[in-house]
Amino acid sequence: MKDFRELAVKAAKEAGDILRENLGKIKRIDYKGRVSLVTDIDRKAEERIISLIKERYPSHDILTEERRIKEKGSQYKWIIDPLDGTTNYVHGYPRYCVSIALEKNGEVIKGVVYDPVPDELFLAEKGKGATLNGRRISVSKINKLDKSLLATGFPYDRRERADEYLRIYREFMVNSQGVRRDGAAALNLCYTANGRFDGFWEERLAPWDVAAGSLIVSEAGGRVTDFKGDKLDIYEKEILASNGKIHREMGEILAKIIKKSP
Repeated sequence: MKDFRELAVKAAKEAGDILRENLGKIKRIDYKGRVSLVTDIDRKAEERIISLIKERYPSHDILTEERRIKEKGSQYKWIIDPLDGTTNYVHGYPRYCVSIALEKNGEVIKGVVYDPVPDELFLAEKGKGATLNGRRISVSKINKLDKSLLATGFPYDRRERADEYLRIYREFMVNSQGVRRDGAAALNLCYTANGRFDGFWEERLAPWDVAAGSLIVSEAGGRVTDFKGDKLDIYEKEILASNGKIHREMGEILAKIIKKSP
């Protein structure tokens, strides 16, 4: 298990170094959709992570955002986002990170999120708590939604479903101290784990967006579910994460708005 942790940390930091060193040096930007980007730097960081994993554990499965790798049927699966916050990165906005998780028999057992801008490494191991740069972290103690600072993101289909997303956003905006939206789900989850945010919700996310961050929140004492309050499935498309104390209030708002949506 120690070897897994060391590999995840090494891969995340080396990929983060690539992102930091190449900021402002992007040579190619491709569009996976009207608002979904991928750059040559995403691919370069991803290749570094994959090569490190394959070198150490060639039999392990790998699920990553920018390429499809045939599964081998291993009990271990690495879930990788080499650059969460690509749009931010393209525009030079310093909110992006590397996210790496390790799944064993369908359960996430390790998660690493590395933010190369402030050099912050969030780490969690199943049953062992969560840390930031080696120091134990925990969720906030705020117990009222109207005292809470929240975070969210608008999915890639926001042009088609803008009204629905804005109805939810408005409800949280008027029932909290504030809502931040900075385009990096993995960091939003880590900030919830560290008490910077009190809660986070988003739809239409992929497993590589939430696998590491959701474990970090849980191990920091928070709660992570789907919008209905059921156990999170990282392969589904919605997540509600909080310090646990405002989870019910957040869930009630989501249920109310979604029920009214056409």
